[in-house]
Amino acid sequence: MTATNHPARTRTTIQRAAQIVGAVFLLVGILGFIPGITSNYDTMQFAGHTSEALLLGIFQVSVLHNIVHLLFGAAGLLMAKTPGQARNYLVGGGIIYLVLWIYGLLIGQDSTANFVPLNNADNWLHLILGIGMLGLGFGLSRRTTDNRTGDVVGR
Repeated sequence: MTATNHPARTRTTIQRAAQIVGAVFLLVGILGFIPGITSNYDTMQFAGHTSEALLLGIFQVSVLHNIVHLLFGAAGLLMAKTPGQARNYLVGGGIIYLVLWIYGLLIGQDSTANFVPLNNADNWLHLILGIGMLGLGFGLSRRTTDNRTGDVVGR
């Protein structure tokens, strides 16, 4: 394989963004299972609002919450294979996180409906993630250039 057709150099900006977002979600999912990085680790539940485990001492997590982060991260890495899939991951993920933000605002933290679980810090992080992922998905798909040919691939 020559330097001109190395796979890392043929990725578009939107594909790299999806890879980075996916890698961050994988990292967060792994960190959620590490005592010390996750405080109150011994109180972690599989799911539900009774889990008192806090990632970085801030974000309420459970085993299910961490698994969701791992799966979301893997999806980002897999969908970064094409610009269209990368866009779908970022836009779809952004929509999912905005829905989670609204859901978190509507349910009480002590509600049995809070099965993920979500606390106030999670809710506002979901808003930021939703806006950020939508911004990346729409902003980077406007004009995507193929690094091998210089051709415009997107809009």
